[in-house]
Amino acid sequence: MIKTTLLFFLTALAEIIGCFLPWLWLKKGASVLLLVPAALSLAAFVWLLTLHPAASGRVYAAYGGVYVVTALLWLRWVDGVRLSYTDWLGAAVAFCGMLIIVAGWGKA
Repeated sequence: MIKTTLLFFLTALAEIIGCFLPWLWLKKGASVLLLVPAALSLAAFVWLLTLHPAASGRVYAAYGGVYVVTALLWLRWVDGVRLSYTDWLGAAVAFCGMLIIVAGWGKA
């Protein structure tokens, strides 16, 4: 389960970076050249999702929980926004949901 969780976090980072770079270009006036690493990051995101052994719907459902946690950590560390108690609580609930889904992969 640790390997799967780490892979999900890597996948989430690839997705967030792939979306953040175009946002910088469109909203902050950054270089259009950021679209190249953004496209590569989104391609890596798609590839990383294929590395999981479970059916795609289960992978997407479980990934969602890790994405929530990763997005909030990005918000804190990259955007500098202080997270609230409810942010942390929601992240914990989402992460527990991922753990429950992954724990049942071999039983379905």
